[in-house]
Amino acid sequence: MSKTRLDYPPKFLPGERLRRVMAYNQRLASTGRRNLYTADTTQLVYHWTDKSNGIVPQTGEWSYPVETNLSLGDHACRVDIGAPFPKYDEVPSHVDGYEETPENFARDYAFLLEHSPAEIHPDESIVGEFHWEMNEIRKYYFGDKVHELGRQVRKLGAGGTSHGHTCPDYSIGLSQGWGGILRRIEESLAMYTRLGQERKAQYLRGAKITCEAIIRYIEKHAEKARTLAAQAEDPEQKALYELIARDCAHIAAAPPETYHQAVQWLQFAIMTDRMVGHGNGYGRLDLYLGEFYRRDVARGVLTRQQAREYLAEFFLKVRGQHFSIGGRLRDGSDASCEMSFVVLEAYDMIDDYNNLFLMWHKDMDPALFRYACDVLVRHGASVPSLANYDLLVDCELRSGVDPDVAWTVSVSGCQWFCIPGREYCDQDVNALVLLDPMWRAMDRAIAENAPDFEVFYRIFEEEFRRTVEALRLFKDAQYEVLDRVWPEIVTSLNCHGPIERGIDITGPRGVDVQYTSTNILGLPNVADSLHAIKKLVYEAGRYTMAEVREAAKENWRGREEMRQRFLNEDKFGNDLDEVDGMYVRICDMIADVLDNTFNSRGQQYRASLFQFQGHTCVDVLPATPDGRLAEEPLAHGCNPTAGRNTRGLFATANSLTKAHNVKFQGGSLQVELQPRFFDGRENPTQYIMDFAEAFFTRGGFQINLNIIDLEALRDAIDHPEKPEYQNLIIKVTGYTSRFICLAKPFQKEFCARNNYSGM
Repeated sequence: MSKTRLDYPPKFLPGERLRRVMAYNQRLASTGRRNLYTADTTQLVYHWTDKSNGIVPQTGEWSYPVETNLSLGDHACRVDIGAPFPKYDEVPSHVDGYEETPENFARDYAFLLEHSPAEIHPDESIVGEFHWEMNEIRKYYFGDKVHELGRQVRKLGAGGTSHGHTCPDYSIGLSQGWGGILRRIEESLAMYTRLGQERKAQYLRGAKITCEAIIRYIEKHAEKARTLAAQAEDPEQKALYELIARDCAHIAAAPPETYHQAVQWLQFAIMTDRMVGHGNGYGRLDLYLGEFYRRDVARGVLTRQQAREYLAEFFLKVRGQHFSIGGRLRDGSDASCEMSFVVLEAYDMIDDYNNLFLMWHKDMDPALFRYACDVLVRHGASVPSLANYDLLVDCELRSGVDPDVAWTVSVSGCQWFCIPGREYCDQDVNALVLLDPMWRAMDRAIAENAPDFEVFYRIFEEEFRRTVEALRLFKDAQYEVLDRVWPEIVTSLNCHGPIERGIDITGPRGVDVQYTSTNILGLPNVADSLHAIKKLVYEAGRYTMAEVREAAKENWRGREEMRQRFLNEDKFGNDLDEVDGMYVRICDMIADVLDNTFNSRGQQYRASLFQFQGHTCVDVLPATPDGRLAEEPLAHGCNPTAGRNTRGLFATANSLTKAHNVKFQGGSLQVELQPRFFDGRENPTQYIMDFAEAFFTRGGFQINLNIIDLEALRDAIDHPEKPEYQNLIIKVTGYTSRFICLAKPFQKEFCARNNYSGM
């Protein structure tokens, strides 16, 4: 068997204490206790089912039978202990009655924190883990109107759930502490009570309950650490418990003063946020921690090795949450700093994973860019992913974001981005499935006897507009109830607006920026399909539209010669202008339609050229006129369908950059390379740097780069117990996971992708 990954010497070695912490956390992951699950592939395609929450709770009213669940990988902060919440019957909304109010929600949340244990394990210096989420103890239902609309809109090729992947601004809490946030809540509550604004006062009472619960939860960890310190006999362990006790006691209400306190504050902030829902992005880590690091190093109370190790522990705990480093500052200068290197070094040290992004720009510190690409090449697990910072800013400016805040943009999910603390983007779980308007357009073209391709394309655009309008009506119905059904109060505590306005981040004008972002599924397949129809139906006249429609409905059964003709037409991803032009034309149409579609908050829709895992769901997706069989996955996001980009990676990259990407909310180039790709190349890091810079200069969004051996992956599917596969990390779509933790359908799809042995 060839080597699984590139051979590399470690640049930074963890100490013995951290090695033990790493071993504990890696056991949690490899044994499935960190896994996230979905139980409905329709949810992955359309982002809407009657249970409406795409991430399956493991216990409670909204859980599915365990045997139906598909693992999305070890992507969770939550640590599964195999037991439901022990006080489930005593949850306030179960005892006193369920109400769609922030106070009712907050009382349930406070009860969850109160009865979640303070977890402090030996050898840890960064503490806290949790076992249950809100969707395991509280009703998660948008109401009959929304669910009926959801069923209707799904038939037209759309859906959405409305949670996840916004981004708080943790500079607020790091500078004010939970006590400072609480004082602001109390001041705002007093004002709105005096003014008779009861709905706002009610929200702020819920925020007060939430903030006080977080303070008590952190204090509980301080109390446990003091108890453990009193019992400890080993001097080093005793000193560690005493450090934890002091720092937790301090940051329970006061803002952090030291680097260790700042990292621990972030851990609690993310953990208490994650207990509400699947997850968010969390901003620019080097900017959050840079001043704490510089101050402590200057005072002689922190070494760089300690800084790495504290952050490495943090990464082991927060798992699938997204952070950024790099980018620019307000004045346009490079934001790179020593802390940017420390963040990368912490990952480099542990060789586990996080979902870290380097936001590249042409003026960035070349040493940081080189080190990031060096880490990428040596670890091969797409950490960090590379994103084009200036393009992200331009996308926000195009949408109307104020230039004074657009520079703060940060990646907030697999390939989404937003303005931390100022944008509720409702992304990740909205979908427009292009196959459905294509099918309807084909049916109309048959019924109306469309005489040429331009008439057919006009019909396709009309059907796409119909799908978008259905999505708009559906989402507006969600927005009517969202801030009552599932307010994101914890996230809102570190945002600009909710406390001052008495409005949750999910409510109208809770924050200034409230665009609706939606994912596009099947774009390359539809581009290939429309190009083939143009060539073989309208130009060559070899087949009728009715014959093509029937062939795809029947999964090309008995029509293999016909399928090969459609399959052998030029395909997107090979730097061929005509078929790539079809892709660009559809992209521009999507952008134009969404630019002129506005949600009930008065802000426009935006598309991302990406979709999470829907492309893998072959039980939901029929065959397509590009020659694809029903049992074959769709294209992954804006990448060519596997096996169709036959002219190499450079051609694929060129095809992706032909779209006017400034019109969109992301779209990643997914690259899988064999380790032997670098055989004979003296400087693979420089090779990746040159490729990335060329891609970004031409207007590309993001690069996810895996370097891993296919033979090893295929063996790992059948032999996940082998020691060499326990820490085998891959970038799946926009998120990272241990390969052995993924459900087999996702593993097989990954192994079927283009895996380049040469450019």
